[in-house]
Amino acid sequence: MIRRAAVRDFAAARHLYVFEGGISVKVIYENKVQSLGSCVDEFQEAGFFILFGDSAPEELRDYCYSVAVRPINGTIKPGQVLKVGANEYRITAVGEEAPVTLAGLGHCTVNFSGQTEVEMLGTIYVENKPMPEVSAGTVIQIVEP
Repeated sequence: MIRRAAVRDFAAARHLYVFEGGISVKVIYENKVQSLGSCVDEFQEAGFFILFGDSAPEELRDYCYSVAVRPINGTIKPGQVLKVGANEYRITAVGEEAPVTLAGLGHCTVNFSGQTEVEMLGTIYVENKPMPEVSAGTVIQIVEP
């Protein structure tokens, strides 16, 4: 069972979940996939996916998971966990532009290579595990365990 934390700082409580047994996680980012571009599977073999808000350029929409633009509640950094539906991936590296474009445009690339050195500034890198199946309604979170 999950419940929101009962604390005096209600702004902080919105982003803190307490599980049975007292284990808590801070939610840094949370969103839900609204729709899938018709060509998102083309990047599966390359090991990445792209999130983009409503402002995605027309030529990119077919290649993106469409999400709403949502704020980031803290700093995204290695060691945190990216949750995609029921799947969890440890974040290994964060490009310096990824949090900026994620918060401002709903845009970033998630790369499942496990690399620890940033190559693309707009990319969040996660551990090398099979990519998740994503559909409309899939919840995406970044949490501080």
